[in-house]
Amino acid sequence: MLKRVLPVLIVLAIVVAAPLVLRRDTQVAEASDSQDRLVIITPHNDSIRNEFGEAFAEYWMNKTGRTIYIDWRAPGGGGDILKVIDGSFAAAEELGKEGTELDLFFGGGTRDFIKQASRGHLAKIEVFDRHPEWFGDDELPAGFSGETYYDEDRRWVGVCLSQFGIVYNSDVLEWMGEEPPQKWSDLGSPSYFGKLALADPTKSSSVTKAFEMLVQEQMQEVIREKGDSPETRAEGWSRGMNLLQKLAANARYFTDSASKIPHDVAMGNSAAGTCIDFYGRSFEDAVRDEKGRSRVRWISPQGGTSLNVDSIAIFRGAPHMEIAQEFVVFCLSDQGQLLWNKKPGSPGGPKDRALRRLPVRRSFYTAKWMEDFTDPDALPYERTGQFVYQPDLTVEAFDTLRLIFRAMCMDPYVELKMAWNKLAVEGEGDLSLFYDVSAVNYEYVMNELVPLVESGDPIDLTRTLTRISKQFRNNYRRAAEGKGDQP
Repeated sequence: MLKRVLPVLIVLAIVVAAPLVLRRDTQVAEASDSQDRLVIITPHNDSIRNEFGEAFAEYWMNKTGRTIYIDWRAPGGGGDILKVIDGSFAAAEELGKEGTELDLFFGGGTRDFIKQASRGHLAKIEVFDRHPEWFGDDELPAGFSGETYYDEDRRWVGVCLSQFGIVYNSDVLEWMGEEPPQKWSDLGSPSYFGKLALADPTKSSSVTKAFEMLVQEQMQEVIREKGDSPETRAEGWSRGMNLLQKLAANARYFTDSASKIPHDVAMGNSAAGTCIDFYGRSFEDAVRDEKGRSRVRWISPQGGTSLNVDSIAIFRGAPHMEIAQEFVVFCLSDQGQLLWNKKPGSPGGPKDRALRRLPVRRSFYTAKWMEDFTDPDALPYERTGQFVYQPDLTVEAFDTLRLIFRAMCMDPYVELKMAWNKLAVEGEGDLSLFYDVSAVNYEYVMNELVPLVESGDPIDLTRTLTRISKQFRNNYRRAAEGKGDQP
């Protein structure tokens, strides 16, 4: 009896003991044992949370001699996070409280931080006064490539750089007989039909930003050709909508998770997809073979993307205000900046995995520091592709753009693919009907749809979007039935 039971007991003992044996040495205290606490809501992945959590805990211990528990809240993408923040402040206001249980908002594009600042949810951060030497054109500029890098009222600040681009699988492209994509418009080629990985912009602000870049690229091209006018802006906008249609028609799916795209591309299930730089670089490195070759590549589209920042902010009435202020200082300090891109195991680098993000402070892009970088050839301030973001073209339509994409592409997805298959694969159908985007023309969007989205009237907005979706669905059906030229 004992002989039969003993192997089971041994396996059980190993299972129980494994977490204790494999648990790495950490400075982060458990909730019940900690002397201090910090609550951070973030879209950042596990690697960033773990590395920054442990590095700050060590920093805090050295500074104060106290342990700290960091309570990470990661409800999802930018859209989900904004709902949690807004709901928390709404509940706090009903109870007459100054703030919520949240201390910090860490990670995400500037749009989300601007929105939270406008709603009065953010507190002034002290790093500007404590370390003025970290700011300026040679360090952390106020803006670059048309993007804003910190709030003029000092309620949020960028801590690392990011770009939106294209991730592709070179093996799949070779099998397809396609050259690697260089521009956003390359992904609209009919050869990508059923082979493109896209994410749902209604779930992610970063995906919406990528689509905004794509639309701006088309608008700026027309403006360069014909000059800036209401007519050329409208023409460029329509071209952008048409390119979004083609990308959506080529898509295999619309995932809720932007991180799924490079994984799918790496596995060969998709040929390419839209992707933020650090996701693409991470997978490029993860599948590299013993000869140093990787089938996954990430590129910044030529002339089609700006240099953005991921930001940080402290919430109004933060329960642990002093610690929150120190966390912001840490993120912009030499230690925090180097953590973004140093090689794992190098002095001051991450312990387990390269984070593949880029420091926002320009002084770190020198041979002295970049020798230990995981991306030693990254010179983001020098390699922007000559694209300058122009807020006046599309920024007011940012939140509306994600709803347009859903109504134009995702809701009538079956009809969209059916029409594109006829047009692109079989060479039949009515091209003019497919490309008819009059339902979301630039003038209507800016003058009527944007104000409707901002009004917050859910019933009227739902009716309007349903009408738009129905019009596109009918257009796609009719396009598939007609005769026309190939795209």
